[in-house]
Amino acid sequence: MANKGKAELFAAIRRDARLEGMSARALARKYGVHRRTVAQALASPWPPERKKPPPRRSRLDPYKPVIDAMLRADLDAPRKQRHTVVRIWNRLVEEHQAVEVSYPMVRDYVRQRRAEIRMEEGRGPVPGFIEQSHRPGAEAEVDFGDVWIRLAGTLTRCYLFSFRLSWSGKAVHRMFLTCSQEAFFEGHVHALTLLGGYVGDITSTIS
Repeated sequence: MANKGKAELFAAIRRDARLEGMSARALARKYGVHRRTVAQALASPWPPERKKPPPRRSRLDPYKPVIDAMLRADLDAPRKQRHTVVRIWNRLVEEHQAVEVSYPMVRDYVRQRRAEIRMEEGRGPVPGFIEQSHRPGAEAEVDFGDVWIRLAGTLTRCYLFSFRLSWSGKAVHRMFLTCSQEAFFEGHVHALTLLGGYVGDITSTIS
């Protein structure tokens, strides 16, 4: 019976109990199952559904209310004072010691929640939203902001250079210990070398 499905096993147990008058102990011995399984089979011809394991908690879960509060505050803040993803990540690490949270985790959550929060607060969709069309390799966006990381066990301020192609969304990130102009240019060279090409128009999101 080991190769039979659970439904077939239940049908066989019920048949033997009905026709042969076998006890639960004998049925369990015959089919090599626990008596609890025999009891389930006698109670119902349909095997109980397997319980799905609870979804794994994200390392970002404890900080989602904090991020939501920042995004709600942004609704009434002047444009230049609104949080970028880098700034949100920086605040999580600096103010909440969220060193286990990665930049992509924050970026993906903010991308989803920013529009949702506008709707929840009755602000409607993002104002002035126009669907954008990008040509392959024609445009890219650059961000360069400070972040906090654990470096050799010490909380250290560093600077994250992010270069993202507008059409494909492919991105390159590089961390620096300085925000100098040389580091800014080096980030561009590093990104373009890895991406293997030239970008016609690069827009900076640095405020």
